Order: sequence, then structure tokens, then C-alpha cells
Amino acid sequence: MPTARANDYDSFGEAYAAQNESSLENAYIERPAMLALTGDVAGRRILDAGCGAGPLFAALRDRGAQVSGLDSSAGMVALARRRLGEDADLHVADLSDPLPFADGAFDDVVSSLVLHYLEDWGPTLTELRRVLRPGGRLIASVMHPFVDYLFQPDPRPSYFATTSWTDDWIDLVGRPTPMTFWRRPLHAMTDAFTAAGFQLAVLTEPKIDPTGRDLFPDEFRDPKLGFLIFVLEVPAVPVAREDGQASSSA
Repeated sequence: MPTARANDYDSFGEAYAAQNESSLENAYIERPAMLALTGDVAGRRILDAGCGAGPLFAALRDRGAQVSGLDSSAGMVALARRRLGEDADLHVADLSDPLPFADGAFDDVVSSLVLHYLEDWGPTLTELRRVLRPGGRLIASVMHPFVDYLFQPDPRPSYFATTSWTDDWIDLVGRPTPMTFWRRPLHAMTDAFTAAGFQLAVLTEPKIDPTGRDLFPDEFRDPKLGFLIFVLEVPAVPVAREDGQASSSA
């Protein structure tokens, strides 16, 4: 049997997409919190960076946003297109590479549980910053660094180190598929956002949405840490950055 490729969403995309629709973590904690933080999106141009099978894309479009999506997995983009229709603006693209959009093309970028797959956030955040207009927002969720730290196997590395770890997810034929994540301390995340020219507006640790009260009563009574969500703003007025390049300030 061939060895499974790391982070191969193509191999179990349908199973993952089905689980994502109704799971506690995705459907009742992270996605409702992301949507609440985006607020009124009617008429706003939004990039769903790491759109997967398109649940967040669909919810934002239903709220009146003009949404584009991209994902590095061709299989996941195919699932998104099946869900969203042939006219949906979807792209197969890697967030580590230059993005296929013009400067200032979007009012908002949403990035749902994507950044923790990347070792180096710098190039990706620079590109996300580039495609946002002045005054635009990046709304990004990641796995909570302290929770990931507790789940690291012994000998556990320092909390302050940026380290990778791998978990096996099961694909459609029961084969374990290795998923590799990069865990970094909170200050490394905020430093990376600042270096890319963003200003932190909101940092939240989401809890279960009230709609999940009857489905997950134990979690509702005693919520657990799981994710961090950042709302980051592109300042509206250009100023000089420390590296000498043009940035912006409110």
C-alpha cells in the first residue's frame, strides 16, 4: 500500500467535509464565532483563504457578501464547486505562494483554521495584507497554542518554541493520513501579524454557540479551550514601516 502523503486533504475530503458540517468544534464553536466577528458583510468583497469544501464561503454569500475562495487541495475545491455552483469564484492555490488577485481586491479576508499548517507565516501574511484594501480586515482562526502544547508528546518542547507535530487522520478507506501542524506561542503569532502591517483589533477564545446547547449540554456547561480567533485591521493611512516599505496607519 502506498504511503499516505502528509496533509493530503484530497484523500479524505468528502469525509472531512461531512464531519465539518455538524461537528461541535467546526459547526458550533469556530464557524459561528467567525461569522459573528465578520458582522454585516452585505456587499463586501471577501476572500475565503483556505475555503475547503465551502461552508464558510456559503454562509458569507448567503449574508450578501461577494466571495472568492481558494484552497491548495484540488479535491476540496471540487467539493466546494459542487456545493456553491459552477459560477463560484474558486481557485486552487497555495497560501505559501503569491495570490492570483490584485492589490486591494478585498474588503476582508477570512482564514479558517489554516495558518497553523504553515511553518513560516511571513510570506502568507504579506500576501493577505497586499490583497486587502486600506481599512480592510483579516479574520483568522487557529488552534489554541496552549491546548496544542498540552497535547504534544513527551519530551514536550518549550512552549516558547515554534515546533511541528503530526497527528493521523483516517481517510475514506481507513488509511491513516498524517497531518502536520506548526505550534507557536501567542507572542509569535502577534509578532507575525504586526510585522506584516496588521493592527490587532480583537483576540477571542470562542465558546460553544447557543444553538448547540441541547446537542452538547456538557460542553455548554463547561466549555473547553480550543481555538483563538484574531480580527486584524489594515490601517487606513499610509505610513513608513520599519523595513522602509509603505504601510498604513489609522
